[in-house]
Amino acid sequence: MTTLNSVCVYCGASTRVDPLYTQAATDLGKALASENIQLVYGGGRLGLMGAVADGALSENGKVIGYMPDHLEDLEQGHASLTELHIVKDMHTRKRCMFEKANAFVVLPGGFGTMDEMFEIITWKQIELHDKPLIVLNINGYWDPLKALVENTVSEKFAKDHHRAFFNFVDRIEDVVPLLKSLPEEGFKAHPELI
Repeated sequence: MTTLNSVCVYCGASTRVDPLYTQAATDLGKALASENIQLVYGGGRLGLMGAVADGALSENGKVIGYMPDHLEDLEQGHASLTELHIVKDMHTRKRCMFEKANAFVVLPGGFGTMDEMFEIITWKQIELHDKPLIVLNINGYWDPLKALVENTVSEKFAKDHHRAFFNFVDRIEDVVPLLKSLPEEGFKAHPELI
């Protein structure tokens, strides 16, 4: 069994968002680092991506980023990370982030964040892994997602137990305790993923 020591965080790179989201990302990075939990993320220095990394680094945390080469200019790779890996494409980025993490936390973000989250959920649904995912619902950002999940289940496009794939929390301070409360086997990955 694997213990919780590495969390992948999905989040946005927009620099135009309300500062409360940026602060939440910074605080999450600090919270993970203070528990000696390695941060794995997309490698950028802008928006919430940069904030979560800076938060972890400010507490001497280990931060590993994966940046596709075609996004180096757009997302601007974070030069101060413990490790920054430039990879060939988005698929490789997502696979490496998955393999390096025991669990996932989703901060507010845009379509890329949603893509990453739903891929992890889909892989869990088809039993390719059993790693937990926490959705950090800052300022009610993910309330529409909660409603969508409920509608998907009620319309029978997903099963009742699929609701449990999404662990919604509203506060940063609830993330690490929830991760630590989950069963150890929840961190064990399916060996044949990809």
